[in-house]
Amino acid sequence: MFATELPDTPKPRRPLFALLLSLVLPGFGQLYNGQVNKALWLYLIFSLLTLPMMVFIALYLPNGLMLPVLVVSLLAVLGIWFYGMWDAWRTAQSLKTYQLKTWQYSSVYWWVFILCNLIIFPLLSAYIRTHQVEAFYIPSASMNPTLKQGDLLFADKCYNCPNCEGAVQRGDIAIFTYPNDRSRYYIKRIIGLPNDKIQLQGQTISINGKALTQAAQQGLITESVDTKMWQVQWQQQTEGFKDSEFIVPAGQVFVLGDNRSHSTDSREFGTVPLSDVVGKARQVWFSKHDGDIDWQRLGLTLQ
Repeated sequence: MFATELPDTPKPRRPLFALLLSLVLPGFGQLYNGQVNKALWLYLIFSLLTLPMMVFIALYLPNGLMLPVLVVSLLAVLGIWFYGMWDAWRTAQSLKTYQLKTWQYSSVYWWVFILCNLIIFPLLSAYIRTHQVEAFYIPSASMNPTLKQGDLLFADKCYNCPNCEGAVQRGDIAIFTYPNDRSRYYIKRIIGLPNDKIQLQGQTISINGKALTQAAQQGLITESVDTKMWQVQWQQQTEGFKDSEFIVPAGQVFVLGDNRSHSTDSREFGTVPLSDVVGKARQVWFSKHDGDIDWQRLGLTLQ
């Protein structure tokens, strides 16, 4: 015959267990200690300093503030996390004669873990990546010299939204669904908009009769359109476009990589539907090449 534990039997809190619970989920150790309000506040602060703060940093802060605020936010997140673990451990040490609350069943902890860690956080993360901001890794050199292989950047996913008519502009660095494999994203520069007349001749591009080239020096060509300016590169001086002329179809954009000698772009797969443009590259937040961090590129605003 099994003995039944009396409801008023003291259940001292185990400090190490409380610490480990807070390691798994900020505030979880406080919940184990019966501190519901503190547990809720710790979880909310941690959640706000992660995903929503990343959206604010990536989309709304002035460019020069992105990197320092990102670092401060990361330190704050780690601070909240470590504080939660220390506080849970310290509080559990003092609860030698703790009486369980009426709601403190093992099933409650499991439901809280599932709700917070496996439902709320993943759903919020998925929504933000789809509709707000997403981080992308650059695996190739097709956008040199603007983007380097090994760059990690923030992309504005509010760009080209249904209610943002006219948001897509010439010169934007856009992320779009690759036409030949819709499970992959490509990143290129938008050169032509719907109904633009594109002329390619040698290393010169003309849009509606106006050449983009502003200057050329040591394999780098400076191009500009409207208010944007950037540099492109050719591997050899003798390389260039095949002479051609065409009109960008309605609802489509013409895209090129800045590394004109090594880029798969509209010269190969044609124009891209505007509906497939999912984001705009905004800033580099981390960069690593050949095993070394490129500190000068951290926080770089993309043009």
